[in-house]
Order: sequence, then structure tokens, then C-alpha cells
Amino acid sequence: MQTLAEIKELLASAGLSPRHAFGQNFLIDHNLIRRLVDASGVAAGDTVLEIGPGTGTLTDELLDRGCRVVAGEIDRGLCALLRERYAGRTFTLIEGDCLASKHALNPELLAALGPGQFRLVANLPYGAATPVMLSLLADVPACTGLFVTIQREVADRLMARPSTKDYGTISVVAQAVAEVRMVATLPPECFWPRPDVTSAMVRMTRLAAPLTARPRALADFCQSLFEKRRKQLGAVLGRDHPWPAGVLPTDRAEALSVTTLVALHNAVTPA
Repeated sequence: MQTLAEIKELLASAGLSPRHAFGQNFLIDHNLIRRLVDASGVAAGDTVLEIGPGTGTLTDELLDRGCRVVAGEIDRGLCALLRERYAGRTFTLIEGDCLASKHALNPELLAALGPGQFRLVANLPYGAATPVMLSLLADVPACTGLFVTIQREVADRLMARPSTKDYGTISVVAQAVAEVRMVATLPPECFWPRPDVTSAMVRMTRLAAPLTARPRALADFCQSLFEKRRKQLGAVLGRDHPWPAGVLPTDRAEALSVTTLVALHNAVTPA
């Protein structure tokens, strides 16, 4: 696994430096990298999606455990470094933005992963974290788990409860389709360069029996509600609906549990 000195040497040899625009803060704590991979439960032969591999510190650990890694990297200079470093390994690199839009992953990444199941194990660039996770949770059931390092405030949103400021669409979708657990909290000194925020490692394991069979439709429904989170449901949806038990037109979306929002979605927009 790469030390900080080795990361700096790799970058310098390629004439590169960390790019703030791409959210490049490299995780340098080896124990935490192993902890994230351990939490994912990956084993030899498993397929792993990695977004933003950087110089490959996490990639090294995944490949050493016998995983097949499909990685997406936007930085052209790092792509050249990665291709050279992992030539002949079970490593596929897709160069470019990991997102095709705000709501969809790059189709080249999905094609490279193939039809089987996979897990996301990644130190996600902060700017891409929420749309990447939402797309995988809502649109890609072949992704059986997400094991990620993200900004702490995003982790708080994933686990948020009703009637809190962090509760929103990503909270509802994540908790409707996955078991969400905190793995660790990471101070800035675990990274180089040091970010201005605290980070967190989170594990999301897809539920065998999710609360909804239509997670993308649920996401779109919740987005429309939370855009007007302080308005009464009747004012947002209209009052001529078969309201589920326990839900009133005078209620507000931000106060409803995940289970209740799923029930409301099913009542208002039946399949």
C-alpha cells in the first residue's frame, strides 16, 4: 500500500499535483483503508467499482485481495499513471466523468462492470458522492453494497431521521433499500492534502426485502416533496388522493418516516 512519500513521488514523476477541482484528497491512513475494505466483505473473484482511484492506494488493497476492479477516473494525467501501474492486472479503467448526468452513472462504467453483481468501494470525490450513491441505490440493483468514504455531513444525511434538517431524499431512498451504518469518522489529517471538513466511512448493504420496488420513482417523488418540505402535503400534492392510514393533508414531508413516505408514494402514484 502506498505511503504518503510514494504518493508524492508518483505524482511528481508524472508532473502532477492534487487538483482541488476534482476533489482530490488522498486517504493516507492504511488502517482505515483496510477497515473500509474489510467492511465491504469483498473476496477473491468479486467485482468492485471504484470511483476516483487517484494514485491507487485503495486499488492496491482491492487487487491484492483478488478483486476485479472497474475504476472511473476523470483526471487524464492520473489515468495514464493508473494504466501503467496496473497493466496486466484485473483492472479496467474508464476515463471520464463517472456521471452521465446528475441522475445517471456513466454508461461505460456500467458496461465495463458487466451483468453480474458488484460492490462500490471508494473514497468518493465529495462533489460526486450524493449523485453517485443515489444513482446506484435507485437504478442499479446489481450493486449489492456501497462502502464509501464521504463528507461527514453527507453521511449524516444518509442516516438522518424525520424532523431533522438533514432528512431528505437521499435519507429516504438509502434507508428504504439498504441497511446504513457508520464505519468510522475521519479527521482531516487522514488525508493529503488535508480537506477543510471531517469525513466518514459508511456501509450500505442492500436489503433482501427493500421497502419499495420502485426506488427511482420514490426518489423523484421525495425530491418534489422535499423541495417544498415546509409546505403541507395537501398544498404540494393536492387533496384529492387516497391518503394512507395515519397521513393527513396537513402533514409535512419532513416529519414523515421512511415507511410512511413509501406508503404515501404507493398511494399517490400506484404502479
